[in-house]
Amino acid sequence: MSVPVFLAGDLSGEQITLGGAEGRHAATVRRLRAGERVDLTDGAGEVAECVVLDAGKDHLRLEVLGRRTVPAPEPRLVVVQGLPKGDRAELAVEMMTEAGVDVIVPWAASRCVTQWKGDRAAKSLARWRATAREAGKQARRFHLPEVTEQATTAQVAALLRVAAAAAVLHEEAAEPLSRLPLPVGGDIVLVVGPEGGIADDEIKRFQEAGAVPALLGPTILRTSTAGVAAAAVLLTRTGRW
Repeated sequence: MSVPVFLAGDLSGEQITLGGAEGRHAATVRRLRAGERVDLTDGAGEVAECVVLDAGKDHLRLEVLGRRTVPAPEPRLVVVQGLPKGDRAELAVEMMTEAGVDVIVPWAASRCVTQWKGDRAAKSLARWRATAREAGKQARRFHLPEVTEQATTAQVAALLRVAAAAAVLHEEAAEPLSRLPLPVGGDIVLVVGPEGGIADDEIKRFQEAGAVPALLGPTILRTSTAGVAAAAVLLTRTGRW
């Protein structure tokens, strides 16, 4: 079995006590015991390789065997995700995190069925971030994905302007995503529309910002699965997979 990964804010010292929610999960759900291996990470590339000394009811006491720094992958993959409806949003975030997407941007597209406003916006964003955090640990990622604040169309266009490469998934595009010229560094920004599709004025605005309409394949994917399918194409082509 792979070594379990837990998040810790402080990786200093020869011994570390893993407490809080992470410690409770490790001790009571995973039932880790003395002698078992654990990796701690700050989610930004720092890793402490540890062994369990003893387990309490809600914490682990760990001995640090070694430390290492995992470099951030290049190029970065940024997915702008039109807000899916229902629990498909968490599914999209989970799968993209497991695949290796580096930044997930919730986008309030004009045709989104779901709308993030007021308290709902804060709660939905918190769910996305919690989903990314848990999926990142499950996937043994030492660089957890960033889930940004909800973006407007204008903010998405600004992201596209400074990207090293940018594409918008569109079923009427002439060129496939598999032929998009890719950089060796910088950000690749990919826009995935909502269930209702991307409006004509949004496509025009994104093209003016430098994005290329791209066809993912001969079939129409749900918005919750299109992001991970496109990520698989791009991560393979960049050599990250």
